Amino acid sequence: MKYLFKNQLWALVLITFLFSCENGTEERPLGKYDTGILFMNEGAFGANDGEVFHFDPSSGTLTPNIFEAENNRPFAGLLEDMVLEEDRLYLVANTGKVEIVNPGDFKSSGSVIGDLDQPRSLATARGKLFISDYGPYDASFNTPDSYVAVVSGLDGGPVKKKIEVSSKPEDLFAFGKYVFVASSEESKIEIIDADTETITKTIEVSGTPVQFFEQRDDLWVYSYDAENVYFQSFHLDNLTKKNFLQLPIANATSRIALGEDDRIYILTSTGWPDYNDGIAVTSIFDTTLIPSWKTGTGFYGIGYDQDREEIYVANSKGFQGNGEVTIYSKDGSVVKTMEVGRGPSGILAR
Repeated sequence: MKYLFKNQLWALVLITFLFSCENGTEERPLGKYDTGILFMNEGAFGANDGEVFHFDPSSGTLTPNIFEAENNRPFAGLLEDMVLEEDRLYLVANTGKVEIVNPGDFKSSGSVIGDLDQPRSLATARGKLFISDYGPYDASFNTPDSYVAVVSGLDGGPVKKKIEVSSKPEDLFAFGKYVFVASSEESKIEIIDADTETITKTIEVSGTPVQFFEQRDDLWVYSYDAENVYFQSFHLDNLTKKNFLQLPIANATSRIALGEDDRIYILTSTGWPDYNDGIAVTSIFDTTLIPSWKTGTGFYGIGYDQDREEIYVANSKGFQGNGEVTIYSKDGSVVKTMEVGRGPSGILAR
């Protein structure tokens, strides 16, 4: 779930579309999946049955397996991320491929297959794809050969270059010619020059950095460790640190969602064997901190629908069959619960 800011950019695209229609400019009509909520189901290890479901909040209709339905073939991978950029939806599978679909009808328009190991996320810059990849495991299950793969063109094709980065790169964020890389294991932000395809700067941060997002016109990265969460913003003109915030939220995970009034919803979990999970709510602009807004077990993903001010919480159900998604109003009451696919972890509001 590494597409929070990218989703806000897509909202600007929709605004531009509506403005163009009002002024008589011919634009493509919205497709059946251009609105609503997309649920990313990772799938089960070994089965490679990752898939995407579509939910229409207005009608309450849940449509399963939309990739297979629209392309007459299974996705055949373990889904790690959905990234919406450049009027394309990139489905990133940590089993070694990236599939590109038209976000309106979910028809495949290209792919990056082969020469990838464990892709995690993706960003576009200068007409290229930049794909974070753990690289192969060594004999000790470490990832010393992590990289960012570069593909010429936005519609897929072969990998032209692999840029060596610190171990376990996660989220990516593109600004102008720069691509920010959250290198999680070594607590670094590595910045790639998209023109030269080289690392131009490295910034050390606190905790494990996993997710970039935008609030109040600033770029932030979210990091965490066992006892705290950290928020670090950056000056985009000179690529230096700006503001920093540390908050006492224990057992935080990598999953967050941006809510109303600059609220940030964070999934927490004690992990194995108890899996006492919860949702903390905080803000980087005031003193808001609710350590246990919701509690439960099996929490695996979280998203937010800005239009309806509703929180979507995905539950893996221990990967024992299908998972489920529960919708909460912002006051915490349950709106709806529905069964989805295996390992639901990503929620993308359109």
